Amino acid sequence: MSLNHVRPWKNIYRRKSRQIMVGNVPVGGDAPIAVQTMTNTDGTDARATLKQIEACAEAGADIVRVSCPDEATTQAMKEICRESPVPIVADIHFHYKRAIEAAEAGAACLRINPGNIGDDRRVKEVIRAARDNGCSIRIGVNAGSLERDLLEKYGEPCPEAMVESALDHIKILEDNDFHEFKISVKASDVFLSAAAYQALAEATDAPIHLGITEAGGLMSGTIKSAIGLGNLLWMGIGDTVRVSLSADPVEEVRVGYEILKSLGLRHRGVNIISCPSCARQGFDVIKTVETLEDRLAHIKTPMSLSIIGCVVNGPGEALMTDVGFTGGGAGSGMVYLAGKQSHKMSNEQMVDHIVEQVEARAAQIEAEQAEEVHAAE
Repeated sequence: MSLNHVRPWKNIYRRKSRQIMVGNVPVGGDAPIAVQTMTNTDGTDARATLKQIEACAEAGADIVRVSCPDEATTQAMKEICRESPVPIVADIHFHYKRAIEAAEAGAACLRINPGNIGDDRRVKEVIRAARDNGCSIRIGVNAGSLERDLLEKYGEPCPEAMVESALDHIKILEDNDFHEFKISVKASDVFLSAAAYQALAEATDAPIHLGITEAGGLMSGTIKSAIGLGNLLWMGIGDTVRVSLSADPVEEVRVGYEILKSLGLRHRGVNIISCPSCARQGFDVIKTVETLEDRLAHIKTPMSLSIIGCVVNGPGEALMTDVGFTGGGAGSGMVYLAGKQSHKMSNEQMVDHIVEQVEARAAQIEAEQAEEVHAAE
């Protein structure tokens, strides 16, 4: 019996959208919510860009976007797309030739607003290039760059203006019989973004890419994104996410997964449940958790670990996790395995021991999953 069957209040019913492909990554429909990020290297430096893409992929990025402002960057895209471990989205703003070059270079998706790249002939050329090269398109509406006529009509960026812009761009693609697109309506204001996304979700069945644009630094941007994206995801809206931080793109990926994990929408790696620590703690919880986060970063298998400083809440939390440790005083604590009390362990040896137990549990989970796949075949 699944946990969601036992606890129906934990269910999130995702909005029904049609599915497209971004390279080999399905987006929309019943596909897992994809986590995206964007490189911040010099786009003409293919090796440096690939190094950053590889680090993001290792952290779990499903899709990575690369800016293509000029011909030199689209030339570098040939090597980047050829060697990237994940599909590449080419970020195009105004010049239609950059979009054509990026599609021909191997980009899996073009981030572009069809209405911003010129007359019908240019739009048709971009759509033809996308179709011929198996490229999807992301329409990227942003409150900071709305069309002048919409700003004059509405007086300021607002949900109605953003959705109207989105639908105008959608119409251009659909009028040209192109349907392999996803769409976003981003703003730096959480309320504006949320309202625009809710209205967009009702107006189209296209896959939706979520983001709170220009969210801020690592701390402030994480909080703003968690509130904005978390609420939308909770409502079932969103097929891909990007957390926009003034930080290392790897951090964007990590935060994206943490948001999804907190809602039970996607799991990757060890979910550490830990207390904030207090005078009751039997060991240094904060230092222990920092160390474990670093030493367990290589684990990709979804699993849970509880690190609780005392016996007030510790045993209860440990019963619901794959591995747990609860401080008990006198220099030692209790280890829990698979939700059951197992054995005592000294605080000095605890970190190494917990790492060993988590690695063993991860291997066990992977073996069980492999057996299930084999049995199904």
